[in-house]
Amino acid sequence: MDARYNPRDPNADLKLIRAAVLFQDLPEEAVAEATSHVVSRRHPANQVILLENDWGSSVYFILEGWVKIRTYNLDGKEVTLNILGKGELFGEMAPLEEVPRSTDVITLVPTVIGSMPASDFVKLLHTQPLAGIHLSQLMARRLRQVNRRLRLRESDSTSRVADIILFLADGQGHRGAGGIEIPNLPHRELSSLSGLARETVTRVLSKLEKKGLIVREKDMMSIPDINALERLLV
Repeated sequence: MDARYNPRDPNADLKLIRAAVLFQDLPEEAVAEATSHVVSRRHPANQVILLENDWGSSVYFILEGWVKIRTYNLDGKEVTLNILGKGELFGEMAPLEEVPRSTDVITLVPTVIGSMPASDFVKLLHTQPLAGIHLSQLMARRLRQVNRRLRLRESDSTSRVADIILFLADGQGHRGAGGIEIPNLPHRELSSLSGLARETVTRVLSKLEKKGLIVREKDMMSIPDINALERLLV
């Protein structure tokens, strides 16, 4: 059997999944029941987890790593809709609407994902109203992020790249020694998110780094002063 499909430490992974926003402030017995059938697996980078038009029988929680949500435009060009990381969930819409998946989901780095049977997910929402509120808040935040990106589509390239960095910081950022840290994504992913050519993204990132607005390392990008970066959008 492929090593990446070997079961992990169930207790450690349950602690990670129960830390997800969906389960915050829920009764312990309800969380225990909802997560009793969760199975976690490690996936390599660039592995497809979900495909558009597949039928959904599970909801997925990211325990480690990053995934991208992908679709294609009318010209067949790949469009990255979102980047999700530790503590977030995906694949929740298909079970709720009883329709096929609407996007692809692909790992960006080696990633650990916990899968919950869709029936357990739906039951949790039916029996725990607070879980439904948490899910609604998550959907509202994602919608605000998309709306903000759409408004900036006509802005200059610096504003658009800065906005994508801020978008990632809002969704995936955490505070480190050098400021807010986010994954240092490949330029092609930032290009797809921003709608700019990869060469333009590279040029803008270099300019932001020279100004001290970002610091890039192999796997992480730091934002020393997020307010200074936000002022580029004004």
